[in-house]
Amino acid sequence: MSNDEGLADFHWMFDMLHHIDIGLLVLNPKYEVQLWNSFMENHSGVSSSIAKQQYLLTLFPNLDTSWLRQKLDNVFGLKTPIFVSWEQRAYLFPFKSYRPITGIANKMYQNVAIRPISSPDGTIKHICLVVYDVTDTAMNKLALSAANQKLQRLSQALSK
Repeated sequence: MSNDEGLADFHWMFDMLHHIDIGLLVLNPKYEVQLWNSFMENHSGVSSSIAKQQYLLTLFPNLDTSWLRQKLDNVFGLKTPIFVSWEQRAYLFPFKSYRPITGIANKMYQNVAIRPISSPDGTIKHICLVVYDVTDTAMNKLALSAANQKLQRLSQALSK
């Protein structure tokens, strides 16, 4: 493969990662942003040029710092991914819901995968957070749960 082909491959892969419809951010061990894709830009209102090299907890001072540090440190230390479901924590980043008019959620429900990124020498010098918008799934599940609870109450009332 020529250098031009390698550069072209790198370019289209980077463009794809930047514009994919999930949040991608890469942090170094100091929790400084190394990559901030367009999903993160669009939903946070913070451009990648501002976010890059910024301390994540400065960008989002209202994050649960101790909880997040524990998760990030575990990924760095154990070199294993962690998955956080919206059912454990509705969201990590306080983004507004995608569908403010047709949706009924104020905030975007999120699943978050936190993965170690190994360097060529095998050490972990970065981690990647992948943020999935699962608002539709969460709202459907919550609505189903509410409907089941209502049916259970009605059933108990009728059986008395």
